[in-house]
Amino acid sequence: MIPSVFPHAPKRWRTLSFPGLSGVFFSLLLAVVLAGCGGSDQASAGAKGHRRAGGPGRGGRSAAPPTPVAVAPVTMGPIASYYTANATLEAEKQADILARVSGVVLSILAEEGDEVRAGQELLRIQDEEYRLRLDQADAAVATQKARFRRIETMWKQNLVSADEYDAAQSDFETAKANEGLAKLNLSYTRVTAPFAGRITRRLVDPGRTVSNGTPLFTLADFHPLLARVHVPSQEFKKLERRQPVELTLETGTAPLKGVITLVSPIIDPTTGTIKVTVEVEDYPRATRPGDFAEVRIVTERRPDALLVPKVAVLSEKGERVLYCAAPDSTAERRVVEVGFEDELHAQILDGVSEGETVIVKGQRSLKNGARIRIMEDIMAPAPERGRTGS
Repeated sequence: MIPSVFPHAPKRWRTLSFPGLSGVFFSLLLAVVLAGCGGSDQASAGAKGHRRAGGPGRGGRSAAPPTPVAVAPVTMGPIASYYTANATLEAEKQADILARVSGVVLSILAEEGDEVRAGQELLRIQDEEYRLRLDQADAAVATQKARFRRIETMWKQNLVSADEYDAAQSDFETAKANEGLAKLNLSYTRVTAPFAGRITRRLVDPGRTVSNGTPLFTLADFHPLLARVHVPSQEFKKLERRQPVELTLETGTAPLKGVITLVSPIIDPTTGTIKVTVEVEDYPRATRPGDFAEVRIVTERRPDALLVPKVAVLSEKGERVLYCAAPDSTAERRVVEVGFEDELHAQILDGVSEGETVIVKGQRSLKNGARIRIMEDIMAPAPERGRTGS
């Protein structure tokens, strides 16, 4: 009789008898059951081993690597506020040189671009007519002089009236004046520079007939150059003569140094601004009148300001923030109040302290508490001056 391995089987099955087969059947059934249990245990052990090996699962994610950053210290140094305006450089003196007499241009002795000194001859006009007029004037002076001397001798002897004496003296003085005018007109046939400078335009050619008032040259004095800017009237009390100014040319050359030479005493009622004249004495030779320049005038200096590199400060949702490198190698987000700024530095009024370390590279991808790895320590020196104001 087969043992009751299926306790819930019908009763009649539990009482069946199979002579000669009961032992074999029982052995086979027991082997099948044991094999099934062993395979399940092996599969379970394999799955556990796979999870222990680091395969995907709830607890299998590794921590994010630290972000590489560069840092710089918070320092103390000077910074300034500037009023910035644009201006066109101008020559201090510029004049059109005009013909003072009529005639034909005989020769031109200076060209555009030439530097000339005061009194240097630039052009000649044919002068034969003016020499003849001077000869006539000289002859008239000699005649009137002799006549006046005779009348004067006779007047002393009471041989002529006082009216005759006065008339002779007047004629003599008129002759001398005409002689002087003839000499002056003759001198005008040689056109000279009224001041030292550079010829910027030549307006006539040899052989051309010119008349009194015809433009011949334009002469400009490039030393110094001037920049005229209009500053809001509220800045008036911050401006004074000889105050230093910085100019940056559109051509990208090194900044130029200038000083305020004139401050207008009146306010333009239309714009509410004051005209300020800046003088630039030293500049590269390639600089010319007409160059466009950005003019920065210092309105306030702060010699001991708390400074960080400007690149460290970010704008996020209307706030100015930066990230400090914490001692535990994490990034600490700080909301800061910014004062003056220049091209390199920003003044921090609140939010950090001197000696702390701020992140200047890699900070845009950071969040508060993120792990960091310092790759570079930028020891930024304190700035010598500010550039733009706020």
